[in-house]
Amino acid sequence: MPYFSRLTDIVTCNLSSILAKADDPKSALDEIIQEIQQGVAGARRSADTAEGNVGRIETEIAEQRHVVTKWLDEAKEHLANGNDDKARGAIERKQECEDLLAGLEQQLQAAVSTRDHLRTTLHAIEARLADAKRRRSSGVMTPEASPQDGAEVESTERKSRVDSELDALRRQLGG
Repeated sequence: MPYFSRLTDIVTCNLSSILAKADDPKSALDEIIQEIQQGVAGARRSADTAEGNVGRIETEIAEQRHVVTKWLDEAKEHLANGNDDKARGAIERKQECEDLLAGLEQQLQAAVSTRDHLRTTLHAIEARLADAKRRRSSGVMTPEASPQDGAEVESTERKSRVDSELDALRRQLGG
């Protein structure tokens, strides 16, 4: 029986409650861990796709900025040569590119927001997985498993975040 139908179900679940209701908490936990691992894989794919979308939009923005500059330079050149009609046409094209650029910048904001949301969801799912694995390795089906019991760092990003926070704590403590 699947425990989760959506990634948000993994993030918002209460493992203690699920395990307390299970006939066999150990096998239920094994199933839950499998489902969460699948969720991590899906969340990672989504986050990677979102990151790629941000990169593509940033590239398009850079290209459009270059085109805007090109049309402005062309308009200046036509004006310098006394050709107002061609200068007007270049300015019209520049403005079209600026309109496109404005739309791309809005799309970039949305893509960055989506990417950040997906990364946060991924980290939450990874945290839920780490909790479930700690419970399994310690044999404790309640949240009291210590952080060292079966602790596994799921990603280099998480390890980096942990190391950064430890460094900040050391600085706060003066050591």
